[in-house]
Amino acid sequence: MKTSKFRKICIVTGNRAEYGLLRNLIIKIDKTNSIKLNLIVTGAHLSKKYGNSYQEIKRDRIKNNIKIDIKLKQDNTKNIIYSMSQGLIKFSSAFKKIKPDLLVVLGDRYEIMIASISAAMNRIPIAHIHGGESTEGLIDELLRHSITKLSQIHFTSCDFYKKRIVQMGENPKNIFNVGSPGVEAIKKIKLFTKSELERSMNVKLMKKNIIISYHPETLDLKSSKKNFTEILKALESLKETLIIFTMPNSDEGSEFIFTHIKKFLKRKKNSYLIKSLGQRRFFSCLKYFDFIIGNSSSGIIEMPSFNKATINIGPRQNGRVRNKTIIDVDGNSKKIMRAINLAYSDKFKKILKNSKNIFDNGNTSDKIFKKIRSINSKKILIKKFYDLKF
Repeated sequence: MKTSKFRKICIVTGNRAEYGLLRNLIIKIDKTNSIKLNLIVTGAHLSKKYGNSYQEIKRDRIKNNIKIDIKLKQDNTKNIIYSMSQGLIKFSSAFKKIKPDLLVVLGDRYEIMIASISAAMNRIPIAHIHGGESTEGLIDELLRHSITKLSQIHFTSCDFYKKRIVQMGENPKNIFNVGSPGVEAIKKIKLFTKSELERSMNVKLMKKNIIISYHPETLDLKSSKKNFTEILKALESLKETLIIFTMPNSDEGSEFIFTHIKKFLKRKKNSYLIKSLGQRRFFSCLKYFDFIIGNSSSGIIEMPSFNKATINIGPRQNGRVRNKTIIDVDGNSKKIMRAINLAYSDKFKKILKNSKNIFDNGNTSDKIFKKIRSINSKKILIKKFYDLKF
């Protein structure tokens, strides 16, 4: 008896970072003649404010991509819920039209949540990448685990997260530890040389170079504002230092961060905001810059592959498994300065030199692709709760 295959696969991407993680898998599926890929592009990809990163997707020449505009507006709960309602209607309409055998999603964004709800209601099975993780400072904590329960197939970045998904009642036979697609991408992408990177950003690297990637703590916006203000206070005192800011996510609280970055740029020499670095430039920055400051998952997952420090501020990434390269600190300018000094110290450099990234598990996209191809599509839709034995 022949195994029923997934012949029409749909992937949803809502922002620049997520597309970078999915890119190798997307290209692999797109080049497979026996599979028709539909790529749905939504969220911040279509926003000029967030760098219009849809252009990066166009350069990759993915054959079948569909734009779904969910009307991103100001960063408040009312408008985000409006965007989600728009997405539910538009995703459902798209799924009815393209009729995919499988939806592939990554992460914990609200765009991904509404796509997953729409797929579930249309009886489309879901494969979820980066489930089982925890970010205690975010509303995304709730969304990620909800997406896990909506999904039939699970691809985790380490074994600890696989065990957590089993704990949530998912069948171990459908959970696969494949490592991080971002860590895999670092090994496959051709990074810029130092001079190429400088030209691409129109800046000159200095004696010291720091990248700042900070996003709203959506469960405590007051704390989020305070922590970012303290980061800027610490950065004010740095000398002979190039500072590059990335754009905050399109979450509630992002406007505060964006506004204060622009004010900081006006008063601090050698500081810049680049709205959409793209994966190649971002990873090249991680290679040539001294360390990353902020609360982004890239500091927790990808930066350790460069044997560089991450100064992680506040509770946004609480609950994630840590590499030894992470320096966790409260949002206090004096403590942040101590963390900066520690990151530059010879003692910590020895730790960095001998570290190995726990999220590195080989060819992640190949593993995901092979698992998808080996699963019987007709048997996967009906889920049963997997009970642990106590």
